[in-house]
Amino acid sequence: MIELRSNKEIEKMKPAGKFVAEVLQTISANVKPGMNLLDIDDQVRKMIFKKGATSCYVDYAPSFGEGPFAHYICTSVNDAVLHGKPYDYDLVAGDLLSLDFACSLNGWVADSATSLVVGSNADSHLVSAEVSHLMKTTEDALKTGIDKARAGLRIGDISAAIGDYCRGNGFLVNTEFGGHGVGRVMHGDPHIPNDGKADRGIRIQPGLVIAIEPWLLMSTDEIYIDDVDGWTIRSADGSVGAHYEHTVAVTESGPVILTAWEK
Repeated sequence: MIELRSNKEIEKMKPAGKFVAEVLQTISANVKPGMNLLDIDDQVRKMIFKKGATSCYVDYAPSFGEGPFAHYICTSVNDAVLHGKPYDYDLVAGDLLSLDFACSLNGWVADSATSLVVGSNADSHLVSAEVSHLMKTTEDALKTGIDKARAGLRIGDISAAIGDYCRGNGFLVNTEFGGHGVGRVMHGDPHIPNDGKADRGIRIQPGLVIAIEPWLLMSTDEIYIDDVDGWTIRSADGSVGAHYEHTVAVTESGPVILTAWEK
């Protein structure tokens, strides 16, 4: 069921969005070669508890995962692109790391993701032209999708904008996992594929709050679930992936990004 939020409810969602953004911004700024994925997870755990928030991931056990996720953030490295389960791995300079984080604060959920190249702040040569293009295309596809999150348009307009942009930049698009409604729970209606046809699907109305999340793999659209942890989604050909996501509220005056980073 699709739920629309009042202006007052959207205001109440903003602290959750701000906190999710703060966590991702803080972790991204502090990631460096040699950092262990389990240490990142523990840092996020401490930030959640200090804030008085609630993890959306620890007890999460959907049909596409093997048992409860049992961690606080998704850490997807290189050929992993979604639902990366933190494990005992020390990051290496040049690793492409995607961080996906959602939590509940005061009963409201926000969800966001970002990608970065480990160590690239100190050495720009670690980012190849191909990886840079992958990341920029994914991030710009998110911006393109957000721009279509407007009252009067349709969900298909968001999907089509994302898919057209990604294909236009030379990438294949997988539609198995995509955006979703956000509110009292992390995953709600409607589902928002990362490709589709314009002017199709439900009509977008003010009060709709959704997570829009394009993700791309360098040279394929085929994926598989890691059989070791039962969660991590990896590219079928071993190529790297990028993932960007924001929680967005549709208002009369346009889309509002609830998980925007502080400048």
